[in-house]
Amino acid sequence: MAFNRLVRFVPRGDKSAVLLGEPLDAELDVGIAVRNGDEVKVRVFSGSSALSAGSPTDSVESIDRILSPLTMEEVGTIRCIGLNYVQHAVETNLALPTVPILFIEESPSLLTRHFLSVQNHRKPATSLADPWPAPTLIPAFTVADNTVDYESELCVVLGKEAKNVSEEDALSYVLGYTASNDVSSRKSQFDQSQWCFSKGFDKACPIGPTLVSPSAIPDPSKLRMRGLKNGTVMQDTPLDDLIFAVPKLISFLSQGTTLPAGTIILTGTPAGIGMASKPDGYLKDGDEFSVEILPHIGTLVSKIQYEV
Repeated sequence: MAFNRLVRFVPRGDKSAVLLGEPLDAELDVGIAVRNGDEVKVRVFSGSSALSAGSPTDSVESIDRILSPLTMEEVGTIRCIGLNYVQHAVETNLALPTVPILFIEESPSLLTRHFLSVQNHRKPATSLADPWPAPTLIPAFTVADNTVDYESELCVVLGKEAKNVSEEDALSYVLGYTASNDVSSRKSQFDQSQWCFSKGFDKACPIGPTLVSPSAIPDPSKLRMRGLKNGTVMQDTPLDDLIFAVPKLISFLSQGTTLPAGTIILTGTPAGIGMASKPDGYLKDGDEFSVEILPHIGTLVSKIQYEV
């Protein structure tokens, strides 16, 4: 692996350029630093894609804007896992699933229906979004519903094609790890039996700020994740609370199915989503939501913007 922490960014010197590189400060939370307006210097790499980053060059640039680590063309379909944290199941009094179940359990209760849906759903590539200052857009037709929710998630990016992968070999297919927010419109979600529409709106899946190689994160269960709305902690969990760990998810999703290089897997969200909060914690126009995964990955900052 050529990199430890990769960023895809627009440099200050040439705002028409898109570059790849590694922050010079290995300990810096790049997302927070850029949000605060601090200068972040990056060693530029020779490649033009995270899937083929190349090698470090002598060039050093400062970040103007962070971009998602991969482009829409590179990720294809984004695969998502639901109800994958023990405490998320405990808070809803549900038995832990034995496999990632691929169906939606119907129930007369909207809240119960959400938590019983131990599902694998897909987002289209058009839902991919950049970190702050790029907006996380909420479609105009959903604004009146007032049910826009956040889901902090560890995001796994595959670096090579995977099919029928064993759990033992699964991590060898990982290009890197980053943070994601699986933004969801709850009313649209429960108006339908399938969830792709409500979770697949344009710009509804910001990822970033850094893509961290498995050499820096040999065991993703050692990470800790927090979700903060306007600075208030809403979600806080160690990733050893995952019901299905990353090797299991990769192996399971690859059975009988080809996962191309660039495939993104969102691994589920922990307890504390807005819909389950009292009072509800839905996102409003102008809110900032941050997904912090430490160490190494840093903070994905997203600003919510209603379409008009």
